[in-house]
Amino acid sequence: MNNLTRITLNPEVMGGKPCIRGLRVTVGTIVGLMASGYSTDDILKAYPYLELDDIYEALAYAAWRAEEIEVPLPSA
Repeated sequence: MNNLTRITLNPEVMGGKPCIRGLRVTVGTIVGLMASGYSTDDILKAYPYLELDDIYEALAYAAWRAEEIEVPLPSA
């Protein structure tokens, strides 16, 4: 996915996990908050240095990663 400009990977920040704009907020944190029922407004209040586009790009990145790898399951 080439058009993601807000997701950064740096081994010196959060152990190399995908983060928002080099900040110490991971894509996993954003996805986890959304999955727990937090709204985008809730997240922006909790992390005032984030922008709405950061949240949308984190979700897009997570969706892309979820589709990236196919793992064959063993037959039963």
